[in-house]
Amino acid sequence: MVTHVSAEAHGDERGALLSFLEEQRGGIRRAVLGLSDEQASSRPSASELSLAGLLKHVAEVEQGWIARAKGEPPAVKRDESNWHECFQLVAGETVESQLAYWEKVAAETEAFVRSVPSLDDTFPLPNDPWFPPDERVSMRWLALHLIRETARHAGHADIIRESLDGATAFELVAKEQGTSWG
Repeated sequence: MVTHVSAEAHGDERGALLSFLEEQRGGIRRAVLGLSDEQASSRPSASELSLAGLLKHVAEVEQGWIARAKGEPPAVKRDESNWHECFQLVAGETVESQLAYWEKVAAETEAFVRSVPSLDDTFPLPNDPWFPPDERVSMRWLALHLIRETARHAGHADIIRESLDGATAFELVAKEQGTSWG
């Protein structure tokens, strides 16, 4: 769901990018409001996606991209053997623990994006078959990629939540703000 993102302070491109990223994070956080771990883990459509899985995935992806930009390995190494686990709660994970983890990741993202000398600075893409070899991308590309990735999954979250209990994004925003919709 689209919410209003305030205009950035003049010349604060980093702030604008981070504000748009936070707006999209909010869409996923709202989608899990009031749900049990069981409800958030259910898959009410033909898709294998669940709200809990989307939450875990976007937190993991964001952390991984920031780590790569810093020249570090992602906290969780994914390959064919464990890829499915990035879309489901495992080993005592809960929606609450994933929200707390994502909050920590978001703070690290903000600190990193604000600390890089220039959004034009680059880092190498991972040596994965779906990326061009020896490609470098800018910190600006990184911020835009995170916005795109999160927004895509926030849209999925809207559909899944509405499929679960009929709650629409507008109703979830009103609930979050303590107001009514309609």
